[in-house]
Amino acid sequence: MSQDNTPSETTPDRANSQSTTSGRRPRQAAFIVVVLTLFAVEPAAAQTNAVCSAENLPSMIEGFFQLTTALGIVGLVVVWQADSLIEMFSITPEQKKALKRHKRSALKSAVVLVVLGPLYTVAGSMMNLPLAQCVDLAPW
Repeated sequence: MSQDNTPSETTPDRANSQSTTSGRRPRQAAFIVVVLTLFAVEPAAAQTNAVCSAENLPSMIEGFFQLTTALGIVGLVVVWQADSLIEMFSITPEQKKALKRHKRSALKSAVVLVVLGPLYTVAGSMMNLPLAQCVDLAPW
C-alpha cells in the first residue's frame, strides 16, 4: 500500500514545483523590466533637447503655429460667409442642410486648430515633454 501512495504523492509535488517555477518567470521578467526602466531611462532623460538648444528654432516653431492658426481662423470666416451667402440662394432644403453641415464641420476644424496648441503646451509641460519646455504653442 505504501508503494501505491508514493507515486501519487510525488505527482502533485511535481505539479506544484512546475507551477511555482513558471509563476516565478513572469515575476522575474517584470522585476528586470522595472529595474532596467529605472536605470536605463535616466541617461536618456538627462540628454539636452536639440530643439531648445537651437538659436531661432523655438521662435520659428511658435511663429509657424501662430501663422497656421491665424490662417485657419481666416479660412473659417471665409467658409462661413460663403456658405451663408450660398444658403440664401439655395432652393431645396437638402442643399440648406448640406451647407449647414459644411459650416458645422468647418467650425469643428477651427476649434480643434485653436485648442490643440494650448492643450499640447499644458499637457506637454505636465508630462515633461521636451518640446513643451521651450516652445509655447498658444496662438495668442
